[in-house]
Amino acid sequence: MKYAAIDVGLKRIGVAVSDGKVVFPLEAILRRNREQAAHDVDAFLQTWEVETLVVGLPKGGESEAEMTRRIRHFVSLLTFSGEIVYQDEYGTSYEAAERMRGVTRNRRDGKLDSIAAQIILERYLS
Repeated sequence: MKYAAIDVGLKRIGVAVSDGKVVFPLEAILRRNREQAAHDVDAFLQTWEVETLVVGLPKGGESEAEMTRRIRHFVSLLTFSGEIVYQDEYGTSYEAAERMRGVTRNRRDGKLDSIAAQIILERYLS
């Protein structure tokens, strides 16, 4: 069984994949607009032959309702036909920054976003 996770942001979408045992962060998808990003996520899912997609949803925080609405709308644009599940992403960005402390200085390269997706998938699989 192949799994993938996405951490949907306004500028980048962090992605990670797993065979059910080990989770690997991959290069984030840059988001120019919703349609392009949905197409790129669909291509990623097809390339990796993903069967289950885990999508991070914010639980808590001031913008929870708005971000949940945006993320669910984005997921509705996907043509992915496998199983889609939602996982709490609370604190994943902070945890990703902690994992990357001292490793990278450029926060715009998407590495933190994909590490956050890795954490989302690890939480789901555990």
